[in-house]
Amino acid sequence: QAMTEVTGPIIAIALVLCAVFIPTAFISGLSGEFYKQFALTITISTLISAFNSLTLSPALSALLLKGHDDKPDLLTRGMEKIFGRWLFEPFNRLFNRSSDLYEGLVKKLIRFAMVIGVVYLGLLLLTGKVFTSVPGGFIPAQDKQYLIAIAQLPDASSLDRTEAVVKEMSNMALQTPGVANAVGFPGLSVNGFANSPNSAIIFLSLKAFEERQSPAESAFAIAGALNGRFSTIDEAFVAVFPPPPVLGLGSTGGFKVQLEDRDSLGFEALFNALQTVQGLGWQDPALTGLFSSFRIQVPQMDIHVDREQAMLQGIPLSEVFDALQIYLGSLYINDFNLFGRTYQVNAQADAHYRVDPEQILRLEVRNNAGNMVPLGSVLTVTPTTGPDRVMRYNGYPSAELNGNPSPGYSSDQARFAMEKILNENLPEGIDYEWTEVTYQQILAGNTMVYIFPLVILLVFLVLAAQYESLRLPLAIILIVPMTILSALLGVMISGGDNNIFTQIALIVLVALACKNAILMVEFARDRHDHGLSRLQSILEASRLRLRPILMTSIAFTAGVVPLVLASGAGAEMRQAMGDAVFAGMLGVTFFGLLFTPVFYMAVSGGRDEATEEKGK
Repeated sequence: QAMTEVTGPIIAIALVLCAVFIPTAFISGLSGEFYKQFALTITISTLISAFNSLTLSPALSALLLKGHDDKPDLLTRGMEKIFGRWLFEPFNRLFNRSSDLYEGLVKKLIRFAMVIGVVYLGLLLLTGKVFTSVPGGFIPAQDKQYLIAIAQLPDASSLDRTEAVVKEMSNMALQTPGVANAVGFPGLSVNGFANSPNSAIIFLSLKAFEERQSPAESAFAIAGALNGRFSTIDEAFVAVFPPPPVLGLGSTGGFKVQLEDRDSLGFEALFNALQTVQGLGWQDPALTGLFSSFRIQVPQMDIHVDREQAMLQGIPLSEVFDALQIYLGSLYINDFNLFGRTYQVNAQADAHYRVDPEQILRLEVRNNAGNMVPLGSVLTVTPTTGPDRVMRYNGYPSAELNGNPSPGYSSDQARFAMEKILNENLPEGIDYEWTEVTYQQILAGNTMVYIFPLVILLVFLVLAAQYESLRLPLAIILIVPMTILSALLGVMISGGDNNIFTQIALIVLVALACKNAILMVEFARDRHDHGLSRLQSILEASRLRLRPILMTSIAFTAGVVPLVLASGAGAEMRQAMGDAVFAGMLGVTFFGLLFTPVFYMAVSGGRDEATEEKGK
């Protein structure tokens, strides 16, 4: 008898879960990788669970459950003796009374179906308002147990000055609670990890999560404290950033935008545009930590070779350039083997022979006659300024601009604020493109806008095939918007954003909302097919299915509490999903119990009149 009643709901719930998650497995891009993991895991586990429920569980139940006339075992008698009088019996009386009260409430709600319809429409409007109000996001910033600090000294600063700043920063960091170690790399730029004597990177290793239980010792709190302490360093611009949320997509967290010189306006125009945008960005409350390593006033030496004079003196140009490369840089010669290893041979001048520009003029090369000729006779050295390195992005000369959302702002809000500044202030000929994680976020777009309707459509088709009706599935699907409303309200209360894990949670909630409704609608449909009226069917279904609906909902809600209270590595992602699922399950249970009976009566009106006659 039990299998006759539950086989249909089990199959319907399993098919709905598969219909919800299978489409998400085909999403492309970075966001698709996240969806794919959840889709495959939940789909496979659902199929295994459904198979177990239809085969193994009934067999075990027949073996383990005792008949009504059999004496209870020792464990059951002991539990009834200990808990029966003060827990089990009062709970059952209370629940039976609650079931009767709920049945009466359902009868009243059905009587005022028009009022419920108006309330539902109002909640739909509220859902749309909340959906547009929750800030968008992509991948939550995470405490990865280390931070990245950068230092940018004035142009042409020596490596010695940079090392002094690195030492000062390291000492400050090690005195900050929660910081375990500091490893500095003076002379290394965070953008592309290029060599730059006036740049430095410091990797700050944090203590284990077990030693940082206080919110004041989270990675983000420590980063804020370090930024405050580093602000006293006058010799350099210093900032602290979290690592990128996805390793390999960027060198730091936050966003990066590339300003491009598309009309060959020159480095000065590009630098001026960068300075304008950066200055306005610092004034925007949604943006923080804006910095760029692009400079155009770096002292340089312009070496001009008089090619005609070199030809007159019989000096091959290759000899001139080789001499400059060897003395001012280095030149690869060959390899040699020693102790089973291969080593390179590079020719390079000692440091004190290439300190002053005048030393370049005293360098000598051999002409075709075998005589040594000073380079000063064929070249001139002129002091000048220019960019320390020229970057190109998609073929255009570019300047990078890094930044972070301010506390309390999402990545989408920071991006929109930055785009507004760029669109309003960039001169003609200078354009921009997003890169790294922000570029992936733009590619992903608002995936829910496309995936959610497809998921709902597939669920509708599956239920329509299951019930052989195009109207009855509406009684199940109409509750889905209430789950979105509840979940997003929970996200707003917790201060979160609509990131990729929140969207996955919404997909999960679609299946769970349908699961609760299926338990009630399937039973009501079965009773109606056996001759009861529609009202009697849904009232009996509401009363008898209240316990399993509450039992499964409470069990699942309790199961996500560890996600809501998560701590340690990856806690931000677990909390993002847990907050949405926890709030959504509360809404699924509350709205489902109130609205599903009304929806059933509304969409099943006039259904299967032959069944009514059959019942008579």
